[in-house]
Amino acid sequence: PAITTSLSSPIKFKEFLGTYNKLTENCFMDCVKDFTTREVKSEESTCSESCLQKYLKMTQRISMRFQEYHIQQNEALAQKAGLMGPR
Repeated sequence: PAITTSLSSPIKFKEFLGTYNKLTENCFMDCVKDFTTREVKSEESTCSESCLQKYLKMTQRISMRFQEYHIQQNEALAQKAGLMGPR
């Protein structure tokens, strides 16, 4: 239910799929090196998990910074308009 509401529009879903596919491709290219066996080696698995965690942390950090920037911009606009006193 949560994923269907947040990805309800076709544009959002298409964007999500593009991001997912790019992440999968990048981590695969960086981590999977041995094609002589069907088994995933432990090094490849660890690398893939680290790659995903790094990406998730990066996107979380970018989102937080964007929110901080947005709040600062709104405060600056409010100060200009005389709605808030200086900090």
